[in-house]
Amino acid sequence: MDHNEDKRFRVAGHEALIGIALVLINFLWWYGFAFGLGGQQVSDYDWILGMPEWFFYSCIVGFFLMVLLVIIVVKYMLTDIPFDDEGDDHE
Repeated sequence: MDHNEDKRFRVAGHEALIGIALVLINFLWWYGFAFGLGGQQVSDYDWILGMPEWFFYSCIVGFFLMVLLVIIVVKYMLTDIPFDDEGDDHE
């Protein structure tokens, strides 16, 4: 089987790039809120539900955002491909 002609490898590469994009979005969200809002004295923190604001936005809201993004990506962007060889007819 030639990997250059098999569309499954092209699809897998595309979906791997989508996965990397999700990881980068997650990291940038977490880093931005954790170090953007968390780089001050503890006495200056704002609190949400008993948690520091930076923690709430980076870890709690970020988690739910990523769950939503993964659901959207899996539902609308990823494709179902067969694992068996195309044109292979043995049972």
